Amino acid sequence: MTAKQADPITVEVVRNAIVAYADEMAEALCKSAYNMMIYEVRDYCCGLIDIEGRMISQNRGGLPIFLADLGVAVEDGIRKYGLDGFSEGDVLVMNHGHICGQHLNNVVVYAPCFHEGELIGFAANRAHWVDIGGGRQGFGSNATTDIFSEGLQMRSLKIYEAGKLNETLYQIIRDNIRYPEASLGDLRAQVASCQIGAKRYAELVARYGRETVEQCVATIWDHTDQAVRRVIERIPDGVYTAESFLDNDGRNLDTPLRIKVSVEVSGSTMTVDFSEMHPQVNSPLNSGRSGGIAAARVAFKALTSPELDVNEGCFRALNVNLPDGTILSAKPPAALGQWSIALPTVIDTILKALAPAVPELIPAAHKGDMGGCSFFGFYDDGSRFLLMNIFGGGWGGRPHEDGESAAVSVCQGDVRNTPVELQEIKYPFIIEQHALRPDSGGPGEHRGGLGIALTYRVLRDCRGNINFDRTVTPPWGLHGGKPGAVSVAIIERADGTRETVHKATDVQFRPGDRVTYLTAGGGGYGDPKKRARELVEQDIAMGIVTPEAARSEYGYAEAPEKIAANS
Repeated sequence: MTAKQADPITVEVVRNAIVAYADEMAEALCKSAYNMMIYEVRDYCCGLIDIEGRMISQNRGGLPIFLADLGVAVEDGIRKYGLDGFSEGDVLVMNHGHICGQHLNNVVVYAPCFHEGELIGFAANRAHWVDIGGGRQGFGSNATTDIFSEGLQMRSLKIYEAGKLNETLYQIIRDNIRYPEASLGDLRAQVASCQIGAKRYAELVARYGRETVEQCVATIWDHTDQAVRRVIERIPDGVYTAESFLDNDGRNLDTPLRIKVSVEVSGSTMTVDFSEMHPQVNSPLNSGRSGGIAAARVAFKALTSPELDVNEGCFRALNVNLPDGTILSAKPPAALGQWSIALPTVIDTILKALAPAVPELIPAAHKGDMGGCSFFGFYDDGSRFLLMNIFGGGWGGRPHEDGESAAVSVCQGDVRNTPVELQEIKYPFIIEQHALRPDSGGPGEHRGGLGIALTYRVLRDCRGNINFDRTVTPPWGLHGGKPGAVSVAIIERADGTRETVHKATDVQFRPGDRVTYLTAGGGGYGDPKKRARELVEQDIAMGIVTPEAARSEYGYAEAPEKIAANS
């Protein structure tokens, strides 16, 4: 792209147009998708990419951990076909593990944008398919040890070529996944979304001309970069380090995984160094390079430009040192099915490193996992079902206020849980509680947010996966704040037996069994004894903190009966 001066009014028109197009792509995808992970949870992102694989724009509300690699997917296609290897009407499908760096369910679809026969960019999206074949179903399986057992890999394959469906590829996908109606319906929704994006971008170029649009985009990137650098310049120069631990890799349950980061601030640039990260593991708890880069980008953007729309300029001032062979940069053929599990803790650790430099910006640790549940089985007619849901938890207390409760992880942004009513309508389960978990927020002057308690009652034979992190190492507090509660799942069998579970794959459930998920709370911020008395009383009255915890953690001695009478 050229960096010539662009008319400021036209720049603002283009600035809003390119984001509106990405948002329109997202709306089309959400409304036409077949599975609830897309149309309810909103596990997707959409955007426009230039012919060098750089991010022109991304929809508002796209998953933060998808910040790194729509461009990576498109770049791979450019290398494969060359810029002259694309035709109008082409649509490509891409999920190759060690290019995209994610579990194979996250499928990228992209389409070239043309104006007057000239390639001007790409429209792309990524969305979570309910199944991609292989040995895994749903979330949370720790059974795989290489990528080949995790499902189909498609590396920039043309599902449509010049507008004509590739029937052979379509059949290969259909014949190798468990839920073809859902996944192929999602594929069609993704194709429609890309066609909208390509059409809209071509209309913009037709209106202003390619040179003008590209001048405007370059100017927008420059504006963003300048805003980011102004924030970095306010952080004292230096090298800041922090360390934390994941519980384990899901298979070797007695071995914690070290998360160590170093952050160097120098003038208007920041470098995140992952060179001391734990080596890749013989389990699916790995990601490819783009996973590690995404973690650095999420932390960086949260600090430097949380209010700005996403584009390439957001990350010019960020450098990432990520050697091959870590859990964030695993080498083939490593399994990637649990690719995202480490990332919330990685992000928290980057922020923890910077806490001494900018204490007014950094919260305590949040729930720190990508927790969710999966139940799968068969109906009487032989058809399959797969229930998937994601969980909220507590966020860390902040320099000036309490942490949020029942919120998804920092990696998941604006995604939502699946509504209770829809789960009960579509699947053989009763959800008996979905409530805040008392005393789970870390005590502090500013209390950590609460985790949740979520109980499923099983109505027919099925199997499921249970996978949490922060079950051993709790979300930490800052500046005297105490840690939040750890995560745990409790299985109560219909015969009255009970077991506590942290990680388990392919668990058998029978009618009448109950599974209760208790998610982690956020760490506290500041000395709990300094918490305002009226806030402690309010917490007790609302059932957020028990009277016993108020006395032991906050030094509160007044009788709870008086609080109830005055509330």
